Amino acid sequence: MTTHFNPQAGRSAWPASRVAALAVTLAVLYVAVPLALGQNLYLMSLAVASLTIAGIALAWALLGNLGGMVSFGHSAFFGVGSYISALLTLKAGWPVFPAIAAGGVGAAMASFAMAPALRLKGPYFALAILAYAQIFRIVATEWSGLTGGASGLSSIPSLPKVAGFDFGSKSGGYLVILTIVIVFAVVYAKLRGSHVGLALRAMHESEDATRVVGVNSVILKLAMLMLSALMTGLVGAFNAHYINFLEPDYAFNASWAVVPIIAAICGGYRTLLGPLVGAVSVYLIDQLVLKSLLPTGHQIVLGMLLVAMIIVSPAGLTALRLKRTRRGVYAAG
Repeated sequence: MTTHFNPQAGRSAWPASRVAALAVTLAVLYVAVPLALGQNLYLMSLAVASLTIAGIALAWALLGNLGGMVSFGHSAFFGVGSYISALLTLKAGWPVFPAIAAGGVGAAMASFAMAPALRLKGPYFALAILAYAQIFRIVATEWSGLTGGASGLSSIPSLPKVAGFDFGSKSGGYLVILTIVIVFAVVYAKLRGSHVGLALRAMHESEDATRVVGVNSVILKLAMLMLSALMTGLVGAFNAHYINFLEPDYAFNASWAVVPIIAAICGGYRTLLGPLVGAVSVYLIDQLVLKSLLPTGHQIVLGMLLVAMIIVSPAGLTALRLKRTRRGVYAAG
């Protein structure tokens, strides 16, 4: 009897229950949420803002988890993507969606200028990226002939109408940023499960050892930095066309780095769903609860929440939930 080897046999297929759960989740996000909240402009604005934070949080987590680099300067990529897309539509007459894509590419190219910082490790790298963010903010402020300086850019074109559907509406903006975040999650998952992801994890254990076996750690780090910048730049470009206004202190504000970091760590930045869950939870709690209780000091509570999460569950909310689930399974067994 001849036995044939099937290379696909070792690969685990998704169970039907998981596929069904994913389909239901997508249906809720794409259909139920717009139908239920579409008439409430305030809640739709919160949904868009939370997904904007989620996109940046996922980009930051990708760099920290796969790239092994902690960044305090993702506001640089957000601001560069914002300005490139806004300027292309205002001054060069580009359509909005191609301009958003160009904003992401431009942010990735801007991150290439940060390549010298890759020689640094730990807090030194994080502070170096933060310094780059300040440099970009100053350039945007001083280059008033192009960027409008401190006065900023107004009347930035909104997201367009396509096939009769207005993507410039709150519901339309929600669908665009939701799609962007889902694409990010798919790319992150594919990369993490690839040979490149394996090489990155090995590099975290011993960078010198991976160099010995032929892995170019500098190229891998730069690729992760550029991909993370691309993702953040796309979110920034979307945001510019969503709010239709831009100025340096807003585009390069430190909150575009700090809030996603808090969200990613609280949710669990080493998991795929952690940054997404953390972003939506942290932002909605901040806006709906903390801001009403402490209008001027609500972000202090976010800092306290971060400290508490690091003490109680350093791996984040998703890891805490998994631990409780496993305990329940063991107890039932």
